Amino acid sequence: MRSTTTHHHRHAHLRRWGLAAALVAGIAAGPVLAPPAEAAIGGSFTDNLDGFDTARWYKPDGYSNGGMFNAGWRADHVWHSGGVMGINLDTTSCPGGCSGKPYASGEYRSTDLYSYGRYEVRMKAASGGSGTVSSFFTYTGPSDGQPWDEIDVEILGKNTRQVQLNYFTNGVGGHETLIDLGFDAAAGYHNYAIEWWNGGTINWFVDGNLVHQENGSRGALPTHPQRIMMNLWPGTGVDGWLGPFSYSGQRTATYDWVKYTKY
Repeated sequence: MRSTTTHHHRHAHLRRWGLAAALVAGIAAGPVLAPPAEAAIGGSFTDNLDGFDTARWYKPDGYSNGGMFNAGWRADHVWHSGGVMGINLDTTSCPGGCSGKPYASGEYRSTDLYSYGRYEVRMKAASGGSGTVSSFFTYTGPSDGQPWDEIDVEILGKNTRQVQLNYFTNGVGGHETLIDLGFDAAAGYHNYAIEWWNGGTINWFVDGNLVHQENGSRGALPTHPQRIMMNLWPGTGVDGWLGPFSYSGQRTATYDWVKYTKY
């Protein structure tokens, strides 16, 4: 969920180090999550997101991921209505102050960790211009007693006709790839999938079509079980990546369903 395209090597490198510290500090400051030896490794499921399944999901409340995240998390900013889940970004004050962040938004994360398999979502990104990230990704890190591993699908508000794909292994990212979608991801729902194979391959799909593959040639792939996560957030100090954020009213990303198939 992170830095800029790979041609900005130096800035991306600096940002990755800064974000690593921010994530370690921020996510670790959230709920105390069970280490992998105790957390369940989840099996296949389909969730139509018609309601909040508290056994499967958790909503952070009253803190921030810190660093480049210019919003704090509010549980009430993740809502279910009309057969979809939405995440709102606005100027509501955050319980606990959220480290003085000026905006509030939401994050949805799985209570279980998940390993190799196919991760799928049907979502519509937030519209409204530059400065934001609408995401679907897998993540684990120090809060789980593990190295920082992550696999990303991110739609940047500055150009919702593209999707940015990335992965992190033991905190090392810099594998960003931008894919032209041929549609506006903020104008309607589309299917995005991550296929993570034990054999050393990650495939990304859009509406069932393979759009990118990583085979480890650009750096080792993640190996640790991860949480399934979705969030919407405005950036700060990362205008070179996200573009400047200017608030002009509430923004919302919506999710129709999430599916995981264990391999």
